Amino acid sequence: MGKRVAVVLAGCGVYDGSEIHEASAVLVHLSREGAQAEVFAPNISQMHVVDHVKGQPTPEQRNVLVESARIARGNIKDLAQLDVKGLDALIIPGGFGVAKNLSTWATQGKNCSVCREVEDVLRAFHAAHKPIGLCCISPVLAAKLFPGCEVTVGHDTECEKWPYAKTAESMRELGCKHVNSHVTEIHVDPRNRLVTTSAFMCNAPIHEIHDGIGNMVKEVVRLA
Repeated sequence: MGKRVAVVLAGCGVYDGSEIHEASAVLVHLSREGAQAEVFAPNISQMHVVDHVKGQPTPEQRNVLVESARIARGNIKDLAQLDVKGLDALIIPGGFGVAKNLSTWATQGKNCSVCREVEDVLRAFHAAHKPIGLCCISPVLAAKLFPGCEVTVGHDTECEKWPYAKTAESMRELGCKHVNSHVTEIHVDPRNRLVTTSAFMCNAPIHEIHDGIGNMVKEVVRLA
């Protein structure tokens, strides 16, 4: 039997949900590794809805679970139903939904709170010493919940290639160690069993982002 890996989504679309390319890459690489993905999302309202053409919020209201079901092709469960005992690992792709729906990082930074169900799931996998894979902005969840952990969101010096590099400093202020890495590289924190990669925190060709996520998934499955 292949490993059973929970994939937690945050909606559908980079500006208000899960980054679709990252979520898809996670699912593709899990399949390639012979692992079984089980997709979950919290049954909560999005912080807001963003018009992805204009990049501006709209008056619409949407549900994180309903929107995430688009990526999962309908094969998705309410995060409240997740039972860590029957699963081998956890992966959370990035996208602004992580910082807006799964937490309040987008508005409060290091002073953010994490959605209760998401926090419970992360703490359950961590307590069970089961590997957790995080990419793009989602390592901020580990930085908030597991002081002293080691993660990467890419580089800590802002430039055209690394437009979100200031995130690394905020994570350091939470007491975690940030490790600079290239977009195709991963960082493994063996003590906390965290595997992280920068993904779209880097302004890089999409195949490099896909490769970095593949390396993250491969290591998560190996550790499971």
